[in-house]
Amino acid sequence: MELFTLAFTRPVEFGLSVAVVSAMIYIIVRAALSADGKSSWTRRITGPNGKWLFGLLFLAWAVIFGVGLQLVPHEGASSPYGGIGLIAMFTGFFVMMGFIWSVIGE
Repeated sequence: MELFTLAFTRPVEFGLSVAVVSAMIYIIVRAALSADGKSSWTRRITGPNGKWLFGLLFLAWAVIFGVGLQLVPHEGASSPYGGIGLIAMFTGFFVMMGFIWSVIGE
């Protein structure tokens, strides 16, 4: 019964969750109803200059996280080092996959 009163007991969280779900549904519907042609931003990153974009993204990633991971404390359980390292690992994976994709895709 508590689930039905959630909108009244926690209206901010409920409204935020409704907004996030609405945005996800909008994105999924737009993707499902889109034409087969590429949009302008995908043509831009998959073109011949895409490798330069992803190469610069990789250099920026290396500098930002190389400096950023040295600035945080490395001791203790409350250190942000692990969280920043995890974010660096995931973003680095996607940037490098984009770089490989743009170079091989030519």
